[in-house]
Amino acid sequence: MASGGAAVASLWTEVNRCGQNGDFTRALKSVNKILQECKDDVTALQCKVVCLIQNSCFKEALNVISTHTKILGSDVIAFEKAYCEYRLNRVENALKTIESAAEQTDKLKELYGQVLYRLERYTECQAVYRDLIRNSQDDYEEERKTNLSAVMAAISTWEKATPDDLGLPETSYELCYNSACTLIGQGKLPEAMKKLREAEELCRLSLSEDSDMTEEDIDSELAVIHSQMAYIMQLQGRTDEALQLYNHVIKLKPTDVGLLAVTANNIITINKDQNVFDSKKKVKLTNAEGVEHKLAKKQIRAIEFNKALLAMYTNQADQCRKLSSSLQSQNPGHPRPVLIQVAQLCREKQHAKAIELLQRFSEQHPESASEIKLTMAQLYLTQGHVTKACDILRSVEEFKHKPGMVSALVTMYSHEEDVDSAIDVLSQAIQYNQAEQPGSSEHLSLIREAANFKLKYGRKKEAISDLEQLWKQNTNDIHTLAQLISAYSLVDQDKAKSLSKHLPSPESMSFNVDVDELENSHGATYVRKKAAKVTGENPPKEEGQGDVKKKTKKKKSKLPKNYDPKATPDPERWLPMRERTYYRGRKKGKKKEQVGKGTQGATSGAASDLDASKTASSPPTSPRPGSAAAAAAAPSSNVVPPRQQKPAASGATRKKPQQKKKKGGKGGW
Repeated sequence: MASGGAAVASLWTEVNRCGQNGDFTRALKSVNKILQECKDDVTALQCKVVCLIQNSCFKEALNVISTHTKILGSDVIAFEKAYCEYRLNRVENALKTIESAAEQTDKLKELYGQVLYRLERYTECQAVYRDLIRNSQDDYEEERKTNLSAVMAAISTWEKATPDDLGLPETSYELCYNSACTLIGQGKLPEAMKKLREAEELCRLSLSEDSDMTEEDIDSELAVIHSQMAYIMQLQGRTDEALQLYNHVIKLKPTDVGLLAVTANNIITINKDQNVFDSKKKVKLTNAEGVEHKLAKKQIRAIEFNKALLAMYTNQADQCRKLSSSLQSQNPGHPRPVLIQVAQLCREKQHAKAIELLQRFSEQHPESASEIKLTMAQLYLTQGHVTKACDILRSVEEFKHKPGMVSALVTMYSHEEDVDSAIDVLSQAIQYNQAEQPGSSEHLSLIREAANFKLKYGRKKEAISDLEQLWKQNTNDIHTLAQLISAYSLVDQDKAKSLSKHLPSPESMSFNVDVDELENSHGATYVRKKAAKVTGENPPKEEGQGDVKKKTKKKKSKLPKNYDPKATPDPERWLPMRERTYYRGRKKGKKKEQVGKGTQGATSGAASDLDASKTASSPPTSPRPGSAAAAAAAPSSNVVPPRQQKPAASGATRKKPQQKKKKGGKGGW
């Protein structure tokens, strides 16, 4: 027993030494030897759990805790159990373990804050970290402030709320980065970009002090800052610069799968329906293992939406429907999955099914009906059903009386020549603004547009009330007063006369206008020519003396070349030739030699040359063959009979002259 006790003591010494050196693998071996001697030793079991956690063996550590539940009570090992559950992404179980602990130690509170952050309960998480910073005095104060700034950034980004200014110092690049994220959530993009550049500089300074850090290691650490810079550029519309920076981050291959997934997703959103091959490669990075535990729920949902859209752009209809249906089951009240399904149906030219799907969703989820009804109206417009689109838009209570909606409705009703419905839309909008914000600029502009619309379509009687209301708001508005008098002139002339007294006198309406300067100004349709300067030779004109018009010289008419001034011109020269008395019609000339008649290759000229009767030396009659005359004439004749003629070489053949085409249409044989 004494030797056994000495061995255990030496083992504990070994455990202590390995723990101080950070060699938890050897420490675990020594602890296991101690447990062989003392199975129920609480301290040994605790040390074993710690060694397993330090070696990232979280499942084995939980097995040890669950196996020795009676010995290791919840108060003894609560932190270690909750931490193992947190690292195994069993966040809900970790929260229960922490809340069931009898004593809330500082380390449990630290873990509690991490768990609340993962569960996206940012308000409670903020309270936990503020309490820790206020009531703790140790070397981890800067890490707590960094975590608190991350919580503030999440509140600004995901909850769209303006967080309180806690006055956190920006002494590290992590604090500066979180401050930039908070500014992005508030929409202050230039200020956020400035903060990110400060964070980049601080990061380079802090990491360059470590001699073991290479330039590649520094770039990998800066990847998250560069990705956020690219996001700001994308929001500002500088997509080319953003895409270049995103691809630089991807090439670095950072170990953070969450960063890779977000960067790849943003590249896909820039590509849209272009560069689909690159998007299909990038989408694989969003499917890495453990991504769902690194990102917020809204980030994961946005990535899934983009996957469905990419499937639609790549004409994978079944895959698109599958992804959008899955998204709809996970987010039953969200309109975006339904809109993706509708877009896919529209690509397949199934507009009726698309409208039916939108109608069904708007009835089931009235809280999201506004966006859905706007899409329905757009589909009706693409099909040419303008009146149905107007009915849908008028049913959207949220936007019904907005100036933009009123303008769109009036334009569409005018296109359909439904003036009464357009006036009804304007009247309802005026009544709504009269009750909600009377006398506002929006209210008065609606009245003005209603009056102008009624006057445009000849509804002067209906425009009187609107014009009177406008004139009462501003009695110095002469234009409105003139319109009001014009409208009353058709209804009540006495009223028109009484109102005309308010018009200013002609003297007060006259303006000091230089007519000459106005006429000579740029853009005048008529410009008066200035009088020529009087030279010293010409005396000035007397008063009343009119301007003498210069006589224009007539050009001499050109006469024909064969013109004879002594001969009397033909009195019928102005009549067409066919209508003149001496016209006898065309003389029929000799027919031209017909081309192409006769034997193939023969010409009329050759035929005349071969006619012996036409030659001067030939006798009047041809001698008979075999006679002496024939024999005497044969050597003196140079004419070769046609059948004995040798064909000329192909290069020596003459081309036939091209016949000129007749004017006035195509000729035929």
